[in-house]
Amino acid sequence: MPSCRMCKGTDLSQFLDLGFTPPADHFLRKEQLNEPEVSYPLRVLVCADCGLVQLSHVVSPEILYRHDYPYESSITRTGHLHWNEFARSSAERFGLGPDDLVVDIGSNVGVLLEAFKAQGPRVLGVDPASNIVRIAEKRGVETLCEFFSMDAARHILSKHGPADLITGTNVVAHIDDFDGLVRAVTTLLKPRGVFVLEAPYFVNLVKSLEYDTIYHEHLSYLSVRPLARFFERFDLEIFDVQQRDIHGGSFRVFVAAAGTFPAAPVVGEMLRQEESLGITSLPVLNKFARAVERNRQDLLWLLRSLKHENKRIAGVSAPAKGMTLLNYAGIGLETLDFVTEKSALKIGRYTPGRHIPVRPDDALLEEMPEYALLLAWNFADEIMDNLAEYRSRGGKFIIPIPEPRIV
Repeated sequence: MPSCRMCKGTDLSQFLDLGFTPPADHFLRKEQLNEPEVSYPLRVLVCADCGLVQLSHVVSPEILYRHDYPYESSITRTGHLHWNEFARSSAERFGLGPDDLVVDIGSNVGVLLEAFKAQGPRVLGVDPASNIVRIAEKRGVETLCEFFSMDAARHILSKHGPADLITGTNVVAHIDDFDGLVRAVTTLLKPRGVFVLEAPYFVNLVKSLEYDTIYHEHLSYLSVRPLARFFERFDLEIFDVQQRDIHGGSFRVFVAAAGTFPAAPVVGEMLRQEESLGITSLPVLNKFARAVERNRQDLLWLLRSLKHENKRIAGVSAPAKGMTLLNYAGIGLETLDFVTEKSALKIGRYTPGRHIPVRPDDALLEEMPEYALLLAWNFADEIMDNLAEYRSRGGKFIIPIPEPRIV
């Protein structure tokens, strides 16, 4: 049994097993379809000591991110609005000016840093995916093509000076070595500097049955209690937490050296709420696991009923979470004719595991299948607005989470 990546405790219990799946962002080219495809266990554990929820198996980040990474953080209107708000509110709150430095860990194509740049400070991205870094550089966002580490922090420090603000959005949960991350962050930050992390909030994952958010990139499923306890070990303190709607419900956590900023009342409130919900207790988590299995059965029943009536079904959008859903439920070409996407990095490829072809969004109107399974259900309203013509021509959407329903 592994030890907890936050508190190093060894009292870990498994509560969910989603089977063996390939990495959710490993979309295949046609010539790769006849090659072996490696799958890894997708099992979820909870630490009895600190409450961190985490995967049992760590896939090497070199495998996940270094080659041909197909995720772009900038392709939804909702996402753009979110990143702009993040940059604007942070720049105002911490008085960031042209002499100040913002560093974004796992900066992807630079959409958040673009928004920060517009607010005035200097910006620098750090990301290990070379194809993604090239896109960021073309957008004018200077990016270091590396995993964020102590070496990277020292390099940035010598070249750019210390950071006033370090951000990590949808990336901290991807990192195995939390201790190394925090040491690198504290090395790079000014004494009164701030580290802001944003991630899906585990309370929402459980409440809304968002089990498809579980995949190999997401090593940890974060809540306030384990984070607060972890940061204390480094004389750091969570001084504010904000909840956001994006990605099915996320939280933004503000961290600085202990005593630098007064702690907002919301931090204590959220700790008490997590305790009262028993969000990391085995009875709650085992109940969640039973609901996950029920969701799979209900979704398969719905899809099979439609296929029995000779209805055609396509998938709409191909996010990583959708690949967990398809592989766990065993949904392939017997059910979906194709999957559509906006991202040029995925179009023309095949989904990992089930090998469903990925086509442009236009294919939905060209083929007009009677039903469209919304795999990016967290952007359902925006996607359905974009595909209003499909609806007006009689197409219906299936939203799979938290319970399968036809819209």
